[in-house]
Formats: sequence, C-alpha cells, structure tokens
Amino acid sequence: MVRADMDWLPTRKRQPEAARLLPGEDSTIEAMHALGAVMVRDGMLSQDQLEQARRIHRQSPGRTLAAVLVDQGLDEIEVMSRLAALVGLTLERLEADAIETDLIEQLGSQYCRSNHVIPIRREKQRIIVGTTVPCDMVRLDDVKRRLSATSIRQVLVTGSDIEGVLDSLASELHDDIDVEAILADVEIEDIEIVRQDDQDVDLAEAESSPVVRYVNHIIQSAVQEGASDIHIEPSSNGLKVRFRVDGVLYDAMNPPRKMHAAITSRLKIMATLDIAERRLPQDGRIQATVLERPLDLRISTVPTPHGEKTVMRLLDNRSIDVPLDGLGFRTSILDGWRSEIERPHGILLVTGPTGSGKTTTLYASLQQMDLQRLNVSTVEDPVEYRLEGITQIQVHERIDLTFATTLRSLLRQDPDVIMVGEIRDMETATIATQAALTGHLVLSTLHTNDAPSSITRLINIGIEPFLVAGAVNAVLAQRLARRICPSCRTTEVTTDEAREFLEGHGDIPDQLARGVGCRACRGSGYTGRLGLYEFLRMNDTLRDKVASNPTVTEFRALCREQGMSTLREEGIARVLDGTTTIEEVLRVTDSLG
Repeated sequence: MVRADMDWLPTRKRQPEAARLLPGEDSTIEAMHALGAVMVRDGMLSQDQLEQARRIHRQSPGRTLAAVLVDQGLDEIEVMSRLAALVGLTLERLEADAIETDLIEQLGSQYCRSNHVIPIRREKQRIIVGTTVPCDMVRLDDVKRRLSATSIRQVLVTGSDIEGVLDSLASELHDDIDVEAILADVEIEDIEIVRQDDQDVDLAEAESSPVVRYVNHIIQSAVQEGASDIHIEPSSNGLKVRFRVDGVLYDAMNPPRKMHAAITSRLKIMATLDIAERRLPQDGRIQATVLERPLDLRISTVPTPHGEKTVMRLLDNRSIDVPLDGLGFRTSILDGWRSEIERPHGILLVTGPTGSGKTTTLYASLQQMDLQRLNVSTVEDPVEYRLEGITQIQVHERIDLTFATTLRSLLRQDPDVIMVGEIRDMETATIATQAALTGHLVLSTLHTNDAPSSITRLINIGIEPFLVAGAVNAVLAQRLARRICPSCRTTEVTTDEAREFLEGHGDIPDQLARGVGCRACRGSGYTGRLGLYEFLRMNDTLRDKVASNPTVTEFRALCREQGMSTLREEGIARVLDGTTTIEEVLRVTDSLG
C-alpha cells in the first residue's frame, strides 16, 4: 500500500494499511490527499500542479480531487487505479452487455448519472455497485435502500465508463423503431400546426403523430451516429436526409417526398419559427432532451426552387467538456499554448475554417483558467455552449449590439480575460488590440488558412503593423482530421506515391496504417477526429518583421526559419505514427500545399 504517503496526516495515527481508512467523508478526504501524494511520487504530476489541483478542488463543491486531476488531463484509468489501491477496492471496467439492466431501471439512469454510481450485477444475495467516490457510505446506503438489497459490495469505476454504459443502454431503447411502419400511414395532414410556447421538448416521450415520431427518429438517429449536423434537402422528385459525421456528410435516410412540408413544419413548430413564411431564411433554436441528455439544436431554413432546405446543428455540452490535454496537442505545442493563456495581456488567435474546432479550443482554454480569481467574459454570435463561472454575451445586430459595441461595454466591467467570437472588421480589431495593449488578455478567432496569414490579415483589416506586432502573442491554426478506425485497422505496403509524399520527413516505414471499413465506422475506415495544430509564437525577430509590414510569403518563410511546424508537417507526423492516413491529411490541408 502507501504507508509512506500518509505523512501528511497531522492528527490521525498513521495507519499500517491504506485499506483501513474508516468509511465516511473524512476517509474520502484522506484518500484524496493520499492520492495526490502518490501521483507526485509516481511522476504523474509535479507538486505545483498538485497544489493547483487542490485549489481548484477546494473551490469545486461536490467534486473529488480525482475528478479534478482527470479534468486537468491525467489519464482517468491511472488515477482511479491508484485511488482503488489506496482504499483497498477493486477497479472494474464496465461493458454494457455485462450489466444487469433491470438494476439500472430500478435505480434510474438519471440517478446513476447524477450520483456517479451504477449497479453492475448480482452475486447470490449481494449486489455489486460501482462508484467513482470511495467510502461514500451515505450514498451506498441510499442505493441499498432503493434496490431493496440485502447487502451490497462497492467497487470503483471510472466516470467515463458509467456515461458510456448509460448512453449505450439509452440508445438500445430506440433501436426498435420501425421506420417503415411509421411511414406507412404518413400524410401531410397528420401534423397539427400549433404554436408551442414551451421550447423544452423531450424527444424520448412517444407522441401520436407519425410525422412527429419520424422527426424524433431523425434527431435520435443523428445523436446515436455522433453527427454534428443534420441536412434535410428536397429535390424535384425526392427528399434526402444527410448527417455530418466526423466532418463528412453521408446519406442517412430517404423519406418520401410528400413528407417534406410536414417535417419542415414540425421543426419550425419546435423552434417557434413562422411556419407560414417559406420565402425568407429563418433561424431558431430547439432545446431538447435526446436519449436522456440535454441538447441545443440550432435550426436554419433557406428557400430553394424545390422547397425549404433545413439544417440543424447539434450542440452537446459534453463535446466541449474536454481538457486541453484531450485535444490532441503535441507536448511542445501544448506547453507553449498553456504558457500563453497564463499571460496577463495580449492577443491569442485561433484560426481555421468553419468546423475546424476553434470554439472547442477556446472553451477548453478558458476552462483551464482560474475562474475564481479572474473576471472572464465572452462576446459570441451565437453563444453556442453555456459555461459556468463566465459572463457570456450574445451579439444582436438588429439592435446594434455588435462585437464592437459589446467590447466597449465589457472594458468598463473590469475584465481580466475577454473572448471575442470572431474579429470580423476594423472596429472590432481596433478595440481588441487596444484592450490587449492596456493589460487585458484577448482570445479570438479569424478565418485564415494558416497562422502567419492571421498577422497579415489584421494589417489588411486596417490595424497599424506596429500595433499588431506589439499586441499579438501567439496564433494557433488548426484542422480536424479523421482517425483510423481501431475496429478495422490494418497495415499495407507503403506505395511509391506515399514514399514521395513522406520524403524528407524522417524514416519512412515499410507499411502504413489504414482502416478497411467496417460496421463500426459505416465503411469509411475512420472513427472520431484528431487535431492538427500550427503554433506560431511571436518573438522579437518576428515582431520586428511584422512592424515592417511584410507580405504573407515573406512572413511565412521567416516563421519557418524560427521553428514553426506547418499543418502539413503536423499531419505527416500523424501519418507516421499510424493515427491517420495520407489521404486524410491531403483532404484537410490541400490548400496549404
């Protein structure tokens, strides 16, 4: 066990074994303190990082130190296995097909999510219960009572395993939808055009109208597939539903053409849009509960010659609840970006096309900050995700609540950090630059192809070169490339074309990884995405060059001389380590040459 790591205990008699910790809150606190000492001893984190985690833990009621450490980027299995050893419990990994689902139904999946607990199986008269918190006897007694169990045995499990099992079980509840049966009696008249005041729509509740059920089925299927967008596209003789998964659109359904008006009307009702207006674009928002988790759906309609096309973006807060460590940064870039977001003033830019993960990177950066000590505000269009401890403002052009006017007001609110959704014009760029030069840290995005282009874009917008040189601290350009599917991953001989592409980037392997396509990846060979990052950190040499108003070609060449790796080079590194393919790197970096 870890007797040597119990020296921090000031008043309790040192215990011969950590497994003898007494049940209860005090014992949990002791275990968490000991966990920190063990993580430092094993080189998993430094003493300074531990102290920072403990500060965050003290300011986070209801969360354990283990959860804080995982949020800061430590491997969840490593953390929980050490905690299990400290308290003398077993750490179990969960599989949905090994769970006795009637126990979860009895306890309630929402209860399991909220309390980080899950009943796993029966062993004779005893029920095995997994929790993420050791020694929580009050919670265990409550679980025992709710399950009417004679006795229970506690094991430790990871929070991600609990979420994964509950999501899997929730998805299975909807697998028995018979789409053909739904379509058999669908007519346009089946939808009742009624304005709904309540926007909080629970899609898990069955409703009588076939159109309503079919719309629910579309959204549920998109969530199950991990889609980020749903496209409902009419044509002269058909109707197509497409999902965007991992950045690529693919056909998902082909409902009858006669359903188009009814589906569009149903979505407008859910988003409280004007169902009678078909000639003008409309935008709205649907708050829904899908497969037992809350989602925001941003809906947009535009008129086409064949009827209105509808696009929905699915926003799930869990998708941004990712620490910087989990975004796929190489260690050198991660350390550099972390040091930049800890600086007290200056401009940090994240650049890339729409859908490249800029918002996720910015939100992860904000959540890395000490929100108890800093006044952090954002100006967004729209506010895509709600963040605790941060003031978020949505611009409204119609009432002249623009980025520029909001920024001016925020500067009177004593801010430490300001995030601007996008620098679009000279006025916004001027105020952001002034804020950076007067002691504020400003994070924002630009739509440029690479990091050096962001500097010249600010100059072209109208900011004086010497001001850009003094204000900008760093630029992060990024792309999202698809990962090779682990279920169908294989290797094949490196072709001559591949060798030519990889030439000059180190040793070329005889074989390269790729996915052959399977059911898990819908035949694409890819599952999930990873970030490719081009990190430009300003130094005196680069600042001097910017002040002389260089061309983008000149400045890019100097950035390379100063050690900046390009997006293409980052992608090639991921090909060589077997994470993605040459074709995928070419797809996302094609314009960069």
